Amino acid sequence: MNLQIACHQLFLENRRHKGDFQYTVPSPTTYPHQWLWDSCFHAIILSHSNTEDAKKEILSLLSKQFTNGLIPHMIFWNPNNQKNSKFWGQNGTSSITQPPIVAYAVWEIFKKDKDIKFLEKIYPNLYHFYRYLLNERDPHDKHLIGILNPDESGEDDSPRFDALLGLKSKHSFKTNLNKRFELVKKNIDCKFDAPFCMRNLFWVKDVPFNSIMAENLKILADIAKKLDFDDDANYFVKQSEHIIWAMRDLMLEDGLFWSTYGEDYKKIKIKTWAIFTPLFANILTHKEAEILVEKHLLNSKEFWTKYPIPTVSLKERSFSDFFWRGPTWIGANWFIYKGLLNYGFTDVAKDIKNSSIRLIEKSGFREYFNCQTGEGLGAKNFTWGGLVVDMN
Repeated sequence: MNLQIACHQLFLENRRHKGDFQYTVPSPTTYPHQWLWDSCFHAIILSHSNTEDAKKEILSLLSKQFTNGLIPHMIFWNPNNQKNSKFWGQNGTSSITQPPIVAYAVWEIFKKDKDIKFLEKIYPNLYHFYRYLLNERDPHDKHLIGILNPDESGEDDSPRFDALLGLKSKHSFKTNLNKRFELVKKNIDCKFDAPFCMRNLFWVKDVPFNSIMAENLKILADIAKKLDFDDDANYFVKQSEHIIWAMRDLMLEDGLFWSTYGEDYKKIKIKTWAIFTPLFANILTHKEAEILVEKHLLNSKEFWTKYPIPTVSLKERSFSDFFWRGPTWIGANWFIYKGLLNYGFTDVAKDIKNSSIRLIEKSGFREYFNCQTGEGLGAKNFTWGGLVVDMN
C-alpha cells in the first residue's frame, strides 16, 4: 500500500463543502460532522500535500467560534443534522470544546508556505480562543485548565473519568454516554456559565489537555512574535510556563502526571496513555523521561503490546478493546511519537511509527485497533490514520 496515495484518496472522499467552506469528516458514516481536534489533525496532514486545503480546514473550523472565544468541538453543517445540535443547547454547533491544538496545526501550515497573511487573518481567532481557556477555565488563576465534560478531553469514555461519573470500571458504553448527556443537560440549565456554575458539575484538570495547552501557548507566542505582537508573545510564553509549573506542582507524583479533580486537586490514578503526553510539551526532565519510557512505555505488562500504544494500561481493571478504554489509536501514537522525539528517543519513536503503518496496512483506515491482534475496530474510512504522514 502506498500510504501517501491512499491517504490522499481518503481525504478526497471525506471532503465536504458548505457554501464557501470546505472541511473533512472523520468518517462518512460514523462521524459525518466537523470536529475540532479532528480538523486540526486534518490540517496537519493536509499541510504535507496542499496547504490551501489545510487552511480551508482551519477557516471552516474557526467560522463557528463563539463570541466569548470558545471553539465548539462539533459543527453540524448538514441541515438534516441540525436537530442534533439542539441537544447541545446551541444552533448548529455543540456547546463544549476539545483539546486546543489549533495553534500547532496553524504553525505547521505556516512552516510550509510562509503565508503571513493567513496568520494575520486568523490570529484574532486564536488569541480569543486561548484567552477564553485561560480566563474562563481557570477562574481562580491556579494555572491549570479545567474541562467540563469527558468529551472535552477528546477521549469520551476514558476510564480516567469513571469515578467522577459514578461509574464502575466495567460498564456499558450506553451507560457512560447517558452520564455524559446528563452533564450536557445540566450545562444547558447553567446557561453555559463555565467559571461559576458548570465547574461545580464536572471539573477535571486533565493531563493531556493541559500538556497540549502548554505546548500550543508556546507556539501561539511564536505566531504573535511573527506578527510583531511582542507583548502578546511574552504573555503567552509566561502562561505556558505557569501551566507547566502548576502541572509539576499539582499533578506529578512518583514520576507520573495524574489528572486531578476538586479544589484539593485529588489525583485520578488510572494509568492511561495520558501519562506520556507531558513528553509532547517538554514538561519532563530528561531523566524523568528516561524512567517513564523504560518503566512504563516499554513495559510489556502495561503499554508495550504487539501493536502499541494501548490507550489504557493492560494492568487496569477497566482495560478493554473498545473505544478509549484500551485500543490503539493513531492519534495517541502521534502525540507520543512527537514527545519521544523531543527527548531523543528516536528508535522507540520509529517503532511506534512502523507499528502504526503496519496497523493501516493490515486493517485499513480504522478508528482504532486491537493492540494485540491489530484488528481494525470502530469507524471505517477514518482520517486519523493519515497522521502517519506527519511521523517523519
